[in-house]
Amino acid sequence: MDTVFLKKKLSDFSELVMFQHSVFSLPFIFVAMVVAAEGWFGWRLLILGVLAAVTARNFAMGVNRYLDRDIDALNPRTRNRPSVDGRVSGAQMIGFVLLNALGFILVAWAINDLAFRLSVPILIVLGAYTLFKRFSALAHLVLGLSLGLAPIAGAIAVENRIPGWSLWLAAGVTFWVAGFDLLYSLQDMEFDREHGLHSIPSRLGAKRTLALAALFHGVTVVCWELFVRSAGLGGWAQLAVVFSALMLGYEHYLVRKDFTQIDRAFFTVNGYLGFLFFGLIVIDVLMRN
Repeated sequence: MDTVFLKKKLSDFSELVMFQHSVFSLPFIFVAMVVAAEGWFGWRLLILGVLAAVTARNFAMGVNRYLDRDIDALNPRTRNRPSVDGRVSGAQMIGFVLLNALGFILVAWAINDLAFRLSVPILIVLGAYTLFKRFSALAHLVLGLSLGLAPIAGAIAVENRIPGWSLWLAAGVTFWVAGFDLLYSLQDMEFDREHGLHSIPSRLGAKRTLALAALFHGVTVVCWELFVRSAGLGGWAQLAVVFSALMLGYEHYLVRKDFTQIDRAFFTVNGYLGFLFFGLIVIDVLMRN
């Protein structure tokens, strides 16, 4: 196969799944793994954790892009996606989805029995978001749950069980993602109304959506505080919660000030939040050992 063609195709698939957005789930997988292992969890689980996160996200995004081709073709913001303009065909997307589903299941099998047993149910949840937004405004929470499963999966990888603290961490991630998805969806509010899509902004309008997103992020901070306490973490972890609250507040400030700041709030602030949270949790765990 021609090298130039291969590079171009890899670039198209990377754009298809927006690979750079993996930064939202990866830090919280590793937060859970560090807390569960009380420190370093080993190179094997590091590699398997990355593979699980990447294949799961590729699967979810592949399903989303394939099923949303008709909608994306009508939206000026999305009509240039590879799934719409022909750079990635329908058959290629189906193959991509199946390959990543198989990869995720095999990685889960290599991790432990519980991970393997839960692999298919997790894939079902990950694929549900695209269908939900066709008939329910709860799609924002389904998307949040999809990423909220990441820390539970991280804890399972280390402990082969679901510890209680991982549920608080997961709940925080769920409402964090659902909250910033509400803000992101403000861009498509009018489009969703015109085409009968069930997004919360299209139902509630901008003002109420902003209030609900703020409520979701308030719940996020509470859940992460309960995670810190449930896991028996200390001052550095408490600082992670404080910084998260400040960054989420800044995100809302940016969006309320100017809707053109939505991309900055969505990508930059949330990306930094995850890595800062992870870094402070690592420091906390290391300082206690």
